[in-house]
Amino acid sequence: MSDLLEMVDGTFSYNGRENIFEDINFSLKKGDVFCILGANGTGKTTMLKCLNGLMKLNSGSVLLNGRNIYSMDHSEIARNVGYIPQMHNSTFPFTVLDVVLMGRAPHLDIFSSPTEKDVKIAEDSMKSLNIFHMRDKPYTEISGGEQQLVFIARVLTQEPDVLLLDEPTSHLDFGNQIRTLNIIERLAKKGFSVVMSSHFPDHAFISANKVAIMKGKNFIDMGTPDEVITEENMERAYGIKVKIVDIDNRTACIPLKI
Repeated sequence: MSDLLEMVDGTFSYNGRENIFEDINFSLKKGDVFCILGANGTGKTTMLKCLNGLMKLNSGSVLLNGRNIYSMDHSEIARNVGYIPQMHNSTFPFTVLDVVLMGRAPHLDIFSSPTEKDVKIAEDSMKSLNIFHMRDKPYTEISGGEQQLVFIARVLTQEPDVLLLDEPTSHLDFGNQIRTLNIIERLAKKGFSVVMSSHFPDHAFISANKVAIMKGKNFIDMGTPDEVITEENMERAYGIKVKIVDIDNRTACIPLKI
């Protein structure tokens, strides 16, 4: 199976002098979930933005189905790559359906309106996440967990092959964190490739098949969750001791009191 998304020797700097990250290499195949762990300020969000062309690498390349994304326009990238940032508050009381339907924008001409087909795609995305019942609710009046589901539905409405999720569980309660991870796992089984950043090693155990840890401008380790999320690597990345334990046939990472 060929690589769907690839970063080759990726290096990025805001000022052209000090690199945020450098010489990053990884690839994803269809159905992969790649979780990037690391402390605040290590460049995880910046890297995700480089993967969809919002920011441009200083050197290296991002390949989508073997093509350099910098040879594509933004609409073509958006038809193939969906992105959910950490914060996505709206000050306008769009309905949930309106927000989800915005995902069809890359498929429409600049002066076109959504067709019945576009509306059906949006509605099917909402049904797949069990949020169709709130289609007419104002987006500004639903909970944070519900808003996250709406944005996942919006990204699915783009019909991309790759999903970029920047800390998708960071503002969610415990229950909605697990529900979101279950959705990510389900989407991967349907063939989506997912890159997500996270502060929670446990989330990689739950939903990812590939993990990398960012520290000091590069990956200090990359591989399967069992290979990468070790007590030694966690102390190196976060400066605290942890215990890796097995609980009910699942591996967990438990931080120890400092």
